[in-house]
Amino acid sequence: MDRYKIMMIDDDSEDQWVIREALQELGTGDDVAAFVSNGQEALSRLDHEYAEARHVPNLIVLDLNMPLMNGTATLGKLKADDRFRDVPVIIYSTSINPFERDKCMALGAHSYITKPITIEESVQTVETFLTFCQ
Repeated sequence: MDRYKIMMIDDDSEDQWVIREALQELGTGDDVAAFVSNGQEALSRLDHEYAEARHVPNLIVLDLNMPLMNGTATLGKLKADDRFRDVPVIIYSTSINPFERDKCMALGAHSYITKPITIEESVQTVETFLTFCQ
């Protein structure tokens, strides 16, 4: 199987752990290129990796509520940058606010997924992530 390159931007280490576990359960544990904890870190890393190796992830999974630079601001910057504009971005949040969802979709998010509660739901969510990478 080809390796997927997913960048997950989420400041919650527990949420990162859940995604790692779901990836392991699916046998794709090495498929996340990076876990970063805020938008500033993500943009810096993307800029560096692009400059060094012209590497662009196949998918960015983005939380909304983070320190330093929240998900909405990060999404806006990603979609304004020609290098990353076409990378699918999935918003992955605890928020069920339709206004936030609509705003993210208008900014260019490809999907908006509410964070799952169970490990089984997490595995299904990761399967959805992987379909965006194919």
